[in-house]
This record gives sequence, structure tokens and C-alpha cells, in this order.
Amino acid sequence: MRIIRTTQALRTWRRRHDPLRTSIGVVPTMGALHAGHRSLIKRARRTCQTVVVSIFVNPLQFGPTEDYRRYPRDLSQDLACCREENVDLVFIPKVDTLYPHDFQTTVAVKSLAQRWEGEYRPTHFQGVTTIVTKLLNLVRPAHAFFGQKDYQQFCVIRQLVKDLDLDTRITLCPTIRDADGFALSSRNHYVTPSQRQRALALYQALSAGKAAIAGGMRRADLVEQKMAKVLDARHGLAIDYLACCDARTLEPLARLRGTVVLLGAIRIGGIRFIDNLIVRIRR
Repeated sequence: MRIIRTTQALRTWRRRHDPLRTSIGVVPTMGALHAGHRSLIKRARRTCQTVVVSIFVNPLQFGPTEDYRRYPRDLSQDLACCREENVDLVFIPKVDTLYPHDFQTTVAVKSLAQRWEGEYRPTHFQGVTTIVTKLLNLVRPAHAFFGQKDYQQFCVIRQLVKDLDLDTRITLCPTIRDADGFALSSRNHYVTPSQRQRALALYQALSAGKAAIAGGMRRADLVEQKMAKVLDARHGLAIDYLACCDARTLEPLARLRGTVVLLGAIRIGGIRFIDNLIVRIRR
């Protein structure tokens, strides 16, 4: 496994890789790798001949009051994980490598990034799309792999790649959950057992919405009420949003048809939890 820390070395590696004509898959991460990241790497390994993982805690996607400084970091464990999963190359740049003192350019997706998470974290997706654009330009992969846990992020990046005619296929991989349904996340390091137990209500609420749709409910407002009732019963939860949306555009729906995504975000104390479920309606 090769480790590269500079953009110059990465470009050199990519030029040398061109004559081999092998497909490259990239898994962008902020480190603190867990089973969810492993699933992305495994998918990349099955799909591509060469697998690249990036590890970079991107300051541009954190707001001024968010957890950039205390975001979990464990590089030695991350590298051990990558070796176990037979990763070919790990890109670990420093902040001033990607954002030198004269850095001025950002990349923004408009309406798709302004609702839901974008409303609560106004600068977040611009930071995501900027770093992903830089990474795709440097690696020029055939495939890039993202988890469903951050479904809006996937939609925003898919739109970015379409709009800018980037030659990379964006692949969505299923959310990896604990046995009780709790979605894995690097930020789960912060969560106390009590907070985790209460936060599990979000997945239970989304599951109640999915069950209501399976039972024939097609009015979005009624499905959202079903989900909200599950959360209302839990003390200490603040709901940021619960919504039934078109799975491609993330537009809120009144009547449910086709492929729908149920989106939810809650807060417990100072910690936000997001989750989603995709529902395919066949009639």
C-alpha cells in the first residue's frame, strides 16, 4: 500500500498509472474509519482494479461553531484498516497542501444544497463540493463511492459531476447499521449510551414512515405525522426536519409515488443525528 501526502506526488502517480489502463475507484473519507467505510472500500475493491482512499478532515465543510478541532482522528488505525482491505493508495494531504494561503476558489451546487442539511449548515456542502472536485481532478477515477448515510451529500455530488461533465461514476452504497438499526458514523465517538438510545428513535421514526407507506399510505403529510409521533414520545429530542422527498431532486412531496427518500435530522443536546430510508413504491 502506497501513502502519498502531496498533490504533486499524486499527479505523478496518476500519470504513471495512465499507461496501465486499469480502472481506479476512490473512497473519499475524513478518517476515523469504521465498518461503513470498510463497506465502501470493499465495494470499490470488487468494482475497480485500483483502489484509492483519501483521509482528510476538510475544514471547509465545518461551520465556525462546529467540531472541526475535536473531530475524531486516528491515522494509525485508519492505515491499518486500509491495509486489511487491500487499498492500493492512501492520500493524506495537509490542510495547506490543498488550501494554500492564496486559495480563492470554491465550487457550489445551488438549490439542491440549500435545503434540508443546507438550511442548518449553510457552508457545509460548498466545502464538500470543493474538496470532492479537487479530489476527482487529482485522481481522475472511473468510480467514486459514497454512503447512503449522507444521502443529500450523494445527491449533491451526483449533480456536481453531471453539471461539470466530470468523467466519474458516483456510486451509492447502503448505510451500515448496528443490529438495532443505529447508523454507523465517525461522530458516534461523541455519543453517550443514553444519547445513543434516544437517538435510535430517529431510525425508528423513519421505519414507521416506511411501514406506513408499505401499508398503502400515500399522503406525505400523514406519513410525516406518523414519523413525528415516534419522536414526540422521546424526551429531550429536537426535530430539525422530517420529510418525504423525491429521491432524485429532494423536493418535498405531497403525494408519494416512485422512489421516495424519507429524510430526518434531530438534535440531542449539542449533537445532531441524520438518517434516511429509501422507499420504492411499485403501485
